[in-house]
Amino acid sequence: MSNWMVTQTSSPGRRPRALSPLREHLRDTFWFAPTAAMLSVFVVWLGAQALDTAIVDSLKQDGDYDTIEELLRFAQDAKAVVSAVGSAMMTFIGVVFSISLVAVQMASGQFTPRVVRLFVRSRITKATFAVFLATFVLTLLVLTAFDSTDDPRSVTSVPLVQSVLTLCMVALSLLLFVLYVNTTLRLMRISHVIARIATESFRVAASMPLPVVGEDAPRLGSPTAWVPHEGRAGVLRDVHIARLVRVARKHGVVLRLIPRIGDFVVPGTPVLAVHGGPAPPRRTLRYTVSVGVERTYHQDLGFGLRQLSDIALRALSPAINDPTTAVQALDRVVQFLASLSRRPLDAALHRDRGGAVRLVQPVPGWTELVDLGFTEVRGNAVGSPQVSRRMLAGLDDLLLLAPPERREPLLRHRELLRQAVDETVPAPSDRAFALRPDRQGIG
Repeated sequence: MSNWMVTQTSSPGRRPRALSPLREHLRDTFWFAPTAAMLSVFVVWLGAQALDTAIVDSLKQDGDYDTIEELLRFAQDAKAVVSAVGSAMMTFIGVVFSISLVAVQMASGQFTPRVVRLFVRSRITKATFAVFLATFVLTLLVLTAFDSTDDPRSVTSVPLVQSVLTLCMVALSLLLFVLYVNTTLRLMRISHVIARIATESFRVAASMPLPVVGEDAPRLGSPTAWVPHEGRAGVLRDVHIARLVRVARKHGVVLRLIPRIGDFVVPGTPVLAVHGGPAPPRRTLRYTVSVGVERTYHQDLGFGLRQLSDIALRALSPAINDPTTAVQALDRVVQFLASLSRRPLDAALHRDRGGAVRLVQPVPGWTELVDLGFTEVRGNAVGSPQVSRRMLAGLDDLLLLAPPERREPLLRHRELLRQAVDETVPAPSDRAFALRPDRQGIG
């Protein structure tokens, strides 16, 4: 019998977070943060310009033209500084962009192309680009605010506050540049890349809490209707859980997602099965299924294991031949599987506020996750005793943690690895060495 999971976001009395898919999609884009920063700095500049105008008007009302004349002299010096900052910002932006391209190219070639998304999702990278562009836009706006007249009686505004704001933005840009270089160098190191992948994977697992005690799997019966996919072909990135639950509750049905998150779907294939009534109107199901060109961490429990497996396979290829990296990837595979060893899997049940099941979402089962983490790496680990020893130690650790009903796939991989080593390694002493469990591989 399948194990079932109930998410807290759909527990009785608490609705799922409606903005979570949108927030996750914005994290996977690079345009939103810089665009928002440039629009925000324009609004801030309008406020600073109004404040500068108010200062000059107040001085004129008091007849303090000597102070206005001093501010005009300050403005001339500030104008030179702002002009230099505007020119330097373009050079800074070019340097940051070049560093990013080199880092992305090296990481995708050495690790796996799927780690490029770590650079796209990096908050420091987005913040650096956003602040640099905002500073450049601010300098252009401030330069337009300088008055061409030198007469304190006819001047309308002196960009005093605007110049100080520009200097603050420059200081913030320098600080972010240092943080950006440090973060980029860390992301070019395989240990940190693997750790980031593991962190994202644990975040997905943490969003899937334990089920309600004593709950049994619901009996859905045969589907009463099907909802086909009408969008473009692509990878199922995620579904809008809150909206699907609301639609199912409104029409008194239960919806069951047919493809799993990460599956490739094509137009016309069934994407939702309806139980207990007719299919809801198509217009109510708009924007509930998100399809893209690549998988994301959001709601995808197996994507992290997929990336860790890819990194280990790339490291074990003859072109790279880096078994230590494969061992580091296996460390995280074992850690992730250990965290799921006693967690219910196979499906997630989402409920409405009344506690009724309204959406059934498939998730990978234990056997599928174990196969994803070990199968391909095991096939390439025979020639590397460091990897085979680490894999055996990891399987032994998981056998201690997993309940009896989940030990079969672990024992199967252990036996297949032993058979492969026996068939490939001729010397008995070498076979014994390669089959000796070691959490560090060879050390």
